Amino acid sequence: MSKKIYELDFRGRKLVVEHGEYAKQAHGSVLVRYGDTVVLSTVVVSKNANILSDFFPLMVLYQEKLYSVGKIPGGFIKREGRPTDAATLAARMIDRPMRPMFPEDFRNEVQVVNTILSVDPDYSPELSAMFGSSLATSISKIPFDGPIAGVKVGRVNGEFIINPTPAELEISDIDLTVAGTKYAINMVEAGSKEVSEEDMLDALMFGHEAVKELCEFQEKIIAEIGEEKMEYEHLEISDELRKEVEELASDKLDEAMRIKEKLAKYEAIDKVKEEVVTKYEEENSDLEREELTELITKVKLVLESIEYDIFRSITVNEKTRADGRAMDEIRPLSTEIDVLPRTHGSAVFTRGETQAMAITTLGALNEYQALDGLSLEAEKHFMLHYNFPQFSVGETGRYGSPGRREIGHGALGERCLKQVMPSEEEFPYTVRVVSEILESNGSSSQATICAGCLSLMAAGVPIKAPVAGIAMGLITSKDEKDYTILTDIQGMEDHLGDMDFKVGGTREGICSLQMDIKIKGITKQILKEALAQAKKARMQILDVMEKEIAKPREEVSKYAPKTVTFMINPDKIKDVIGKGGDMITKIILEASNVQAVNEIGAVKVDIEDDGRVIIYHNDKEVIEKTREMIENVAREVEIGQIYTGTVVDVLDFGCFVKLWEGCEGFLHVSQIAHERVEKPSDVLSVGDEVIVKATGYDKKGKLNLSRKEALPKPKKEETKAE
Repeated sequence: MSKKIYELDFRGRKLVVEHGEYAKQAHGSVLVRYGDTVVLSTVVVSKNANILSDFFPLMVLYQEKLYSVGKIPGGFIKREGRPTDAATLAARMIDRPMRPMFPEDFRNEVQVVNTILSVDPDYSPELSAMFGSSLATSISKIPFDGPIAGVKVGRVNGEFIINPTPAELEISDIDLTVAGTKYAINMVEAGSKEVSEEDMLDALMFGHEAVKELCEFQEKIIAEIGEEKMEYEHLEISDELRKEVEELASDKLDEAMRIKEKLAKYEAIDKVKEEVVTKYEEENSDLEREELTELITKVKLVLESIEYDIFRSITVNEKTRADGRAMDEIRPLSTEIDVLPRTHGSAVFTRGETQAMAITTLGALNEYQALDGLSLEAEKHFMLHYNFPQFSVGETGRYGSPGRREIGHGALGERCLKQVMPSEEEFPYTVRVVSEILESNGSSSQATICAGCLSLMAAGVPIKAPVAGIAMGLITSKDEKDYTILTDIQGMEDHLGDMDFKVGGTREGICSLQMDIKIKGITKQILKEALAQAKKARMQILDVMEKEIAKPREEVSKYAPKTVTFMINPDKIKDVIGKGGDMITKIILEASNVQAVNEIGAVKVDIEDDGRVIIYHNDKEVIEKTREMIENVAREVEIGQIYTGTVVDVLDFGCFVKLWEGCEGFLHVSQIAHERVEKPSDVLSVGDEVIVKATGYDKKGKLNLSRKEALPKPKKEETKAE
């Protein structure tokens, strides 16, 4: 296999694909160079298929290698471990536009592995990996109806930018990822600063034009080196069996699917399916085990197909939803705040049979999350974590560390709420929001946004505006010529529908966007209608939320740490901290009246390099005492000024006088009085208050004081002066 190199000048940046030199035993592999970012994308398919499974085993990996950015992993084990959240989200972002492009009945396991070898932050490794994943799969023998590609869209000074750099994203009001084929968009991920629906639609279309360029570049490569697609094993269902099952189940499933209540509906549907399956099991009990398993699998697939068709017919043709709502109708809403007495902020948001409880916790800035990944971002001061326990859907299941779904839903909620969070200067806290899903029947991620917003306002976090989220759905007819857009989709509409389109934002505009579809792509018209319908729903939800709490509370909870921020001279930071931290430790212990710095009740102090000091404690008196002690240490002596100090030590040749905590000067015996003083102890004792004048510093930096110059001149000297 000879090495081949393909180049594209993509919007002023060079994109290079190398094939035939690396990972040659994989079924498809390409090395993608985008600037100095280098990604190896490989794909392998299993020889055998589990045709009796109802799941396509696609695995997409995004492997961050810290050597790619010149880092050694932190911790005791100096090698990469479990994927970071950023790596998990990147893998999901690649999986989502690729998965719909495989044949529906394809059941061979496929593994797409992206190894990140070198990273230039200005050239996205995530989008390079998406491009490589698509191309490696497209040139392989694996059946894949691609290619697909993705780009980022930013907007700076009103101008759209393709694949903006991190510096450009800092000042951009849109951070949008668009993926799809050259014919249509099939995945969207976005965060934005209250951008209008019209502007977001323009950004989507602008991004899709760039996606087309990348897909056409891939097509040229595929035409030259692409392999013939493999034949694969799949179940053949006879028309006779299909007709039999339809006669047995169609009417009963139609009746069951018109039940409005979720659990009752699912129970009725399961009962119909169970009856049909049991009938076939009993009538064919003489078959070999493998034959019977295959037959029952076919029966189940036909039942699912019937359920799918009935659902579509009811929605598209009858314009009736599974629970009887109108197409643009939201389920009943309710809100409640302060449900948990000792947390810093809490709220419950309920929409139909979906319920999210969100809890906000405020911490010091130094309680941030440290990030050990490829990103330039080293720490996070706002986090949203999402938990989806199995009891929320009335099932048993796995409990453990968060899965890809939990991480993805949490990131979506975090992206939305982050757009309205105050700056660290405005609100110097690390903020964590946790969403506990208590009940779910569709769109718990958007309920998380609503509950999270309520809990932030209840906690006194000065967000810029209330935020709400809504999930839209799409149901197309069999020929895809007719379609219906649904507001506030529930579980069945998500499972059997064609689109999950989530929009979060304020009254002013969109803050987050996420779209996944199961068909090949959707048009600009559908996107436009979905955005307009989502805006209407968002306003209705905000109306309900604002009746509960219209704006953030003026003060944080009595259980939350209070804070004060002030500035000191940066040159004085070393004095406040002290040698080995002795001075700041002394201040914390004395101000808090505790025995150890990490003891509960100890005041927390953050000191930034620019001289900004932030103090946290539940008791304002402790905060003020801490502030006074720090300001005293950082306070600067003005030469020529007169101060009142306290004698702290008396020596034979002078005494030490403390002007304030952390500031002492030396009063030489010759400067104690106008007349001659033989011994300092003849005039001054430890504890005496003394008025002194600051006269300067000696060569060692020691402050010199004079009592003589602070005292009135003797009358005799005044007469001579006259």
